[in-house]
Amino acid sequence: MRKQKPKKRIILPDPKFNDVLVTKFVNNMMVQGKKNTSYRIFYDAMEIVTEKFKDDNAVEVFKKALANVTPGVEVKSRRIGGATFQIPTEIYPSRKESIGIKSLIGAARKRHEKSMAQKLAGEIMSAYKEEGTAYKKKEDTHRMAEANKAFSHFRF
Repeated sequence: MRKQKPKKRIILPDPKFNDVLVTKFVNNMMVQGKKNTSYRIFYDAMEIVTEKFKDDNAVEVFKKALANVTPGVEVKSRRIGGATFQIPTEIYPSRKESIGIKSLIGAARKRHEKSMAQKLAGEIMSAYKEEGTAYKKKEDTHRMAEANKAFSHFRF
């Protein structure tokens, strides 16, 4: 490899919960550089989650929901002898986290509720209960990898 790997950027924890994962989530949710708006949406969603799950900590519910929607394997297309095969491959941890965050945000944006905070809270609660769009996407990815397990010897 000619180029050096880029240095990992240090991400500071968020002000309210003092958690780096929350900052990563907010950074991914942010649109047009409006980080304060993104933080407000996330914190409002956490308040809604706290109201619904009175006994659990909102950040713990969020982390469990994120873990529930994070896939362990994915399929990559590889062309071998004129045919394209879907080859299941394991995902390295930083990509796992990023895929989980993006699927949770994408599923929340597609929900039909009034505000983004309500959409996000709804998606987090359904992911925590192992249901909802983001969880279904993870299950579909795992199912596809299981179906194409026969081609795993073609690994990259």
